[in-house]
Amino acid sequence: MLMTTRHRAALLLCGLLMASACSAANAHKKAAAPAPYTDGDQYVTLPAPHQRHSDKGRVEVVEVFSYGCVHCADFSPLAEQLAESLPAGAVFKLVPSPFNAGWVNYARAFYAARIMGVAERTHLAFFKAKFQDRYPINSMDEIADFYARNGVDRNEFLRIASSPQVTEQIGSDAELIKRWDVEGTPTIVVDGKYRSNHVTSFQQLADLARWLAQRELDEKSRDRH
Repeated sequence: MLMTTRHRAALLLCGLLMASACSAANAHKKAAAPAPYTDGDQYVTLPAPHQRHSDKGRVEVVEVFSYGCVHCADFSPLAEQLAESLPAGAVFKLVPSPFNAGWVNYARAFYAARIMGVAERTHLAFFKAKFQDRYPINSMDEIADFYARNGVDRNEFLRIASSPQVTEQIGSDAELIKRWDVEGTPTIVVDGKYRSNHVTSFQQLADLARWLAQRELDEKSRDRH
């Protein structure tokens, strides 16, 4: 039997309705998909008011680290990739943790290197020299020797590392790390609002950092609208 124009229209409408229903169902499934990480497990939400490392700029993804931490050394290649793969609107920062007297020396080294403009080319080299090449890099003299081997003026490095500017920055970092309730390194803190917690691998730590950064960017975008 030939299909009438009315029958064709009815079938077309039915098809359109079914397609719409399928699209709505898929959209619902997508919206209802569970988050890959859980607050209180892989990360925690820090109490307000949220304390950023700086009071302006892009969403901060901060790694609290130390040159005295072998786990930070192991994480450092992934941290470099993380810094390059963050979503637009987010920025990666390193904050050295002065958990003990020895680590204060490493914090001084980091800030002196940054002030002297050599931090980017010496950062991974420091980890390599200490943990792979087994150089004794603990005292300020030994640390200064490392930078001298890498083309840095030794006396100028020591002068800057012990300067009031660096000492003040380390004190400020120590207070901030305490407010973030950081107990170990490496730890990721996103915009002073989220802190990594129970992660099972360095890859998961990097993936979590990207996810939290995007989440914070999305929240800020919704607030603007």
